[in-house]
Amino acid sequence: MRFLPHVTVATIIEHEGRFLMVEEYRDSRLVLNQPAGHVEEDESLIQAARREVLEETAYSVELTSVVGIYLFKADNGVSYQRSCFAGKVLQHYPERKLDEGILRAVWLSLDELRLRRDDLRSYLVLDCIEDYLNKPHYSLDLIR
Repeated sequence: MRFLPHVTVATIIEHEGRFLMVEEYRDSRLVLNQPAGHVEEDESLIQAARREVLEETAYSVELTSVVGIYLFKADNGVSYQRSCFAGKVLQHYPERKLDEGILRAVWLSLDELRLRRDDLRSYLVLDCIEDYLNKPHYSLDLIR
């Protein structure tokens, strides 16, 4: 049987020690995640990351680096390959409607996220932020 992981992107946006997160409904439960989602057909990883941030938070961003690439197997047995980026806010569109299932975008500190560990969509949420804070970042030129 062929191994076909879902290709996803996530973006970490930090401003004044707070991280842009989304509160979303997943399996009838409110969870926290970075702006993230699946790559669509004929879309680059970078295009997908910028699109997902805009759709889920109403912020346009400039991607600045690659934080890491992760392979994750969810509790439901589905595997995901996540490319995680770092970015900075360019503009906010407060009138823009957020994606279905997204309750709101919220800025949280690392301490607040650690306190809400049980609310995270997966352990990758905090792992990506820890990597963003403590490990090298890579040029966007890494992505071809």
